This record gives sequence, structure tokens and C-alpha cells, in this order.
Amino acid sequence: MDSIPKHQLQSISEKTIGHYNGRAEAFWEGTRDHDVTQNMEALIAALVETGSGRILDFGCGPGRDVAAFAQRGFDVTGLDGSAEFCHMARQFSGRDVLHQDFLSLDLPAGAFDGIFANASLFHVPGQELPRVLSQLHTALDVGGVLFSSNPRGQGQEGWNGERYGAYHSFSSWKALLETAGFSYVHHYYRPDGLPREQQPWLASVWRKV
Repeated sequence: MDSIPKHQLQSISEKTIGHYNGRAEAFWEGTRDHDVTQNMEALIAALVETGSGRILDFGCGPGRDVAAFAQRGFDVTGLDGSAEFCHMARQFSGRDVLHQDFLSLDLPAGAFDGIFANASLFHVPGQELPRVLSQLHTALDVGGVLFSSNPRGQGQEGWNGERYGAYHSFSSWKALLETAGFSYVHHYYRPDGLPREQQPWLASVWRKV
């Protein structure tokens, strides 16, 4: 794929974020009851080894998982590019939520023990992923854990309606994460218990060592 010019990257972000801003309430109603316990437990199990609990919910949406982590005693901060989602997440969870575009992150070094990127990183254009993953690596403390779940694919990238997405296989995702400095922990496919062709989601756990 040809390199995307900077002004087009900005347009990609604005259009994708605009989609969520315009459909925030409908998105909340459609996802508030989704069960992502398996994904949360995957991150928490890896955090047990460090005994720490500062979590960044990267792409937190309206705050469902921010609230769930807080209820389990974690020091959790949300982050989303949608101003509407940030407002909703603050109201629903009572926690701090950062309003930041994924392509213009400003995160302190070593501030988190875990990053929960559930259905969010696939919105980052492939050419920008190495930089964004490096920024997330820097934001983690040593031994910190990154969880990611993305719709899987074979390298295709582009628009799905008004949302931009990049879809990676496990092998290409692994190469990206290892290049960014992460060590592989484990991966699985979702929904659990179905044949692989009915499991569109690739979930994986990585550690900063």
C-alpha cells in the first residue's frame, strides 16, 4: 500500500472519530452488555505477575470497561478520540478519561502497568502502527502488559463505511509488536468455543521486558 500523506491521515482520524461522535448513544446501547470478561481476565492474569494495577483503557468508548476495571479495584484511566465518548465515560465511570486522537498521543513514560486496547488499535493505519505501538510501549512501566483485540485479516486496509480499519493476521501482528519492543505472552481467537472461521477477533497479550 502506498504511503498515506499527513493531511489524509488527519482526514482518516477525523472521519472515523466523527462516525463515533455522531452515533455515541446508539453505540452505547449496542455494546453496553457485550461480555468481554475473557479479554479483561487475560490482561488481569498477566498483571498478577507484577502485582500492580495502573490500567489505561485505550479506546475506552463510553466507559463500560473503565467502570468494570475500577469496580475490581484497579487505578484505571480511559482514553478515546471521541469527545462524546470521553464525556460519557467520565459520567458512567467517575474516572479520568483522556481525550486524545490515536495518531496524536501524549502519554507520560512509565505511567501504566497495563494497557487494555480492546477493539481500538485496528483503527490505526498500518503505516502509523509502529509509531503508535512504540508510544504505548514507552507509556508502560517495565514489565507492563499490553492486551489487544482486533478483527483479524490478511493485511487488508481501508474504509468500512465511515470507519477506517487495518486487519492483521497473527503473524503480521506479532512482527509489529516485537519490533515495538514487546515480548509475546499468548493469543487466542474470539468468540470462544466456535470454529476458527466463526472467530473474527484476534486477542493477544504482550509484555514490556
